[in-house]
Amino acid sequence: MRLREEDSLWAKQNHQKPLQFVEEDGASRSIKSLKEWGYRRWHIRKGMEAVMGGLPGPEMRVSLDVQVVESQDTESYRRIKLTYQADPYDRVPAYLLIPHEIRGRHPAVLCLHQTTSLAKDEPAGTRPEAAYPYAHELACLGYVCVVPDYPSFGEHPYDFRRHAEYASGSMKAIWDNVRALDLLESLPAVDRDRIAVIGHSLGGHNALFTAVFDERIRAVICSCGFTAFHRYYGGKIGPWAQDRYMPRVRDVFGNDPGRMPFDFHEVLAALAPRGVFVNAPLRDDNFDVEGVREVVASAGEVFHLYGAENRLVVIHPDIGHGFPPEIRQQAYDWLNRQFNWKGSPK
Repeated sequence: MRLREEDSLWAKQNHQKPLQFVEEDGASRSIKSLKEWGYRRWHIRKGMEAVMGGLPGPEMRVSLDVQVVESQDTESYRRIKLTYQADPYDRVPAYLLIPHEIRGRHPAVLCLHQTTSLAKDEPAGTRPEAAYPYAHELACLGYVCVVPDYPSFGEHPYDFRRHAEYASGSMKAIWDNVRALDLLESLPAVDRDRIAVIGHSLGGHNALFTAVFDERIRAVICSCGFTAFHRYYGGKIGPWAQDRYMPRVRDVFGNDPGRMPFDFHEVLAALAPRGVFVNAPLRDDNFDVEGVREVVASAGEVFHLYGAENRLVVIHPDIGHGFPPEIRQQAYDWLNRQFNWKGSPK
């Protein structure tokens, strides 16, 4: 991979300090205005694309061609199993959960699963062993939910090396999620101005990445999804280089956190001033909590620039890598306040 001349500035940035801007000559200055921040944010996206590959263009936005596999009514909602055409080459299996007695337009949530063989069945709560059935719970609260399989999980077989259309599994997942948002927007039951994303672990950083590239997402719930790269297992970031994530971490940037052209300080900052709820447990053995605190402190400066400090909410429960019911309830209460939602009308 060769850097184009117009990309050189994103490579020079201090990725742990979003409100600094490094000029061509190496001089650094502080960002003081939202206009300056908008330029810096553009470079953050370019740095992410250097690792993930570019966001697909309009030629990949084919007709969704939604095909229903089966439909089942539960007490609170209808669960529709379907597939949709994400791009010219691939269909994505997903669940769509639509509450009963829809009146007007309801808020909606893109629900992203963790690393689990259950894949979409865990958030949808279709199996008794589902640990984190947040799509099921949100649908019971009146939210319309879409729950796709991450590529290579569940019913979504995907050979990353055979498909040259995407430079990374991360970008393929982002695009699948963008198309899931297109699906939500096509529904008369959905309020386009109240769409959120939720995810735990793999789903957590998948949620962050998708929200950077698609501003239709107005609120983000991220559980156990990130830490600073140099804090990830002491800077051993090789696991991020798997085919299903970002192979360029290894192939271009040598598994070296110091060479990475973006960090989570920037990812979180790029979400401002939208609402963000972060669950970062004290004893998470995957995503080091001190690294999370570093990320939040830096990103918080950008929320402050917007006058939106209260829109970034971070909790640190004294647990391990998990998203238990009481923490999920805190997240739902927060989301209800973000969207001024009191549940399904009776």
